[in-house]
Amino acid sequence: MATKKAPVTKKAGTSPKATASPKTSTNKKVSTTKKAPASKRVTESSIRKRAEEIYMKRIAEGIPGDADSDWQQAEQELRKK
Repeated sequence: MATKKAPVTKKAGTSPKATASPKTSTNKKVSTTKKAPASKRVTESSIRKRAEEIYMKRIAEGIPGDADSDWQQAEQELRKK
């Protein structure tokens, strides 16, 4: 004859969710790219201003060049800062 097993009772405060491993911060995706502070961002306006300064100096000194090279030089200088 089969014997009856005692009913399984749960302990107070336990649940399948409580026994699962808790999520840690290592499970979160973290962006590795950081944005520069607003004061350090290179804007189109700042590039334009610097390109104009380069142009004025280039014309005054009689150095050959063009607007595209002035813009590229201005952008490079500002991004290095």
